[in-house]
Amino acid sequence: MATNHLVLSGTITRSRSFKSPAGIAHSVIMLEHKSQCFEAEMLRNVYCQMQVIFSGERFQSVTEQLKSGVEIEVQGFIALQQSRNGQNRLVLHAENVELKT
Repeated sequence: MATNHLVLSGTITRSRSFKSPAGIAHSVIMLEHKSQCFEAEMLRNVYCQMQVIFSGERFQSVTEQLKSGVEIEVQGFIALQQSRNGQNRLVLHAENVELKT
């Protein structure tokens, strides 16, 4: 089996919640990550934004806290998602979340 596991921390910039037609609760956030990492023995500024999806009842207790400005660390797997306009992007499907603020 191949490995697909990502840990990313950052600040929530947008959030929304909804239920699927099947009645499954989902929260979708945009996570903004800023850090510094060493690459080729030089310090590099790193910045990215990634959409994170929280699905199911297991995240129901934290859904109300997933608001803009909140710092979190998310663990999960990444998957390709195609938007309505045909654009492909990677999204992080949360398996665990830790509130940092």
